[in-house]
Amino acid sequence: MHRGYSSRLTLVLITAATLTWVFGGCSSTSKSSSTDKKVLSNSDEQIFLGDTIEKNYDPNVIMKRGEAFYEKEEFPEAIVEYQHFLDLHRSHLLAPYAQFRMAESHLRIAKSIDRDPDPIYKAIGAFERLRKEFPGSRYDAQALQRLDECHSWLAQTHLFVGKFYYRRESYLAAAHRFDQIMKDYSDKPVAPEALYYLALSYKEMGANDWASEKLMLLAEKYPGSEVAKDGKRLLAKLQRTLPSSPPAPVLAQSQEQAPAAPSAGDLLADNTTRSALTLPSAERSAAAGAFPAASLSQRFVSCRLGAWC
Repeated sequence: MHRGYSSRLTLVLITAATLTWVFGGCSSTSKSSSTDKKVLSNSDEQIFLGDTIEKNYDPNVIMKRGEAFYEKEEFPEAIVEYQHFLDLHRSHLLAPYAQFRMAESHLRIAKSIDRDPDPIYKAIGAFERLRKEFPGSRYDAQALQRLDECHSWLAQTHLFVGKFYYRRESYLAAAHRFDQIMKDYSDKPVAPEALYYLALSYKEMGANDWASEKLMLLAEKYPGSEVAKDGKRLLAKLQRTLPSSPPAPVLAQSQEQAPAAPSAGDLLADNTTRSALTLPSAERSAAAGAFPAASLSQRFVSCRLGAWC
């Protein structure tokens, strides 16, 4: 009797232990799974898990992944996802949005005007592609505004680099930067300052006539700019140092004008000509070939910088 009772008691205890382990384990697993699901749901990290065909090709999943990277300001990763979306689903309803967000991502990578402007160039290319490949999209007006901002950014970058060269007394390199602004970005706010510094660079290189020309253009085109007064003062100073008129070429002188005193070149030419006339005919022909008459009578004249002589 005691043996039967002991066996039944042992069986009851084993059964109770087994049930406790089973239900306890299920409860623990369910709680852990619920907690993990809540964490993933709050951070949207479930879209990054796994490597299934759906996650790699489904347009909604790809777009959600790109948006998650964009919101985290992980813009290079966002660009990869948006480009992946466009490669697979260019005819999708969200394709213009993907192109716009990719361009915005390039723009957000750029830090300041003193850094590498490559992201700005890439943003310009992406915005222009948006307007070309998706004409009339709802993002067209925003793309135009962003393009204007990008070109203003590049103009400021050129001005920054040009002023850096100017401070380093590399005036030719500075002039190239300022001149590029006037060619490509003359409608941007930095254009008057660039034109003023272009004139300063020419002045430092000794090209006062070119400097005066740029200063007169500054007064004519940007009269209300902050550098207009400084430009007028510098122009007045340069005009006092410039000659009243450039020296006239010798060939343009009037025949009634008194002949100028012969120069050393003239005397050499006259002596050579007289010597050639006293030579025999064969030697005279050789001398004429060696010293053409036009070259013997030509005089050296000084040219203004930048003029063709």
